[in-house]
Amino acid sequence: MPVCMYHNYMEYRIDLHVHSKYSGDTDSEPEEAVLHGIKSGLHGIAFTEHYSYEASEFAEELREKYRGKIMVFRGVEFSAAEGHCLVFGVNTDRLSIKNASVKDIIPVINEKGGVVIPTHPFRGSNSIGEKIKELKGLCALEGHNGYSHYFQNAKAVKAAGEMNLPYTGGSDAHVPHEIGACYTEFMSEVTYSNFIEQLSGRAYKGIDTRKVSKVWPF
Repeated sequence: MPVCMYHNYMEYRIDLHVHSKYSGDTDSEPEEAVLHGIKSGLHGIAFTEHYSYEASEFAEELREKYRGKIMVFRGVEFSAAEGHCLVFGVNTDRLSIKNASVKDIIPVINEKGGVVIPTHPFRGSNSIGEKIKELKGLCALEGHNGYSHYFQNAKAVKAAGEMNLPYTGGSDAHVPHEIGACYTEFMSEVTYSNFIEQLSGRAYKGIDTRKVSKVWPF
């Protein structure tokens, strides 16, 4: 159901992991992603382009254009030495942390008021894996990723529980129709001003809307 006035809902559905042509591995237009997010009934999407926060500068214009219909957030899928992480609340392009170890990145981001969420931690390629259990200062784990197999997501959700962390959901969309396949369901109002505060809390969970038969690898 399309979202017209997102503030009328008790629960807020936000896809926290979206890519566009500015990630360099798809030709997807950002506005098409926003329009599909509206069509899918999401309250928000977060553009998390690969490696560069400033690559999503276009989001500022889309935020204004679609105000009242959907929220458009910015982050980055940062490439740490061990694997990928979502970073929100900090412009990583302005920091001297390129290819740094995730354990060194976390305190820098946290000190500047941002949060770090390891993405698809058990997918293998570009994933941190079991090393996440040694990390301190994480905001959450990405529990449901739209490009990961069911068993990989299940392992991430289990690890989040063992680490006493919440888990998020994000489609990892590279084309518009994938938007919302996985998303994060917040239990209270999310706004631009409280977004980082909400992520730092525990009142949310990742949702996977896909059928198991479509993601099971056998």
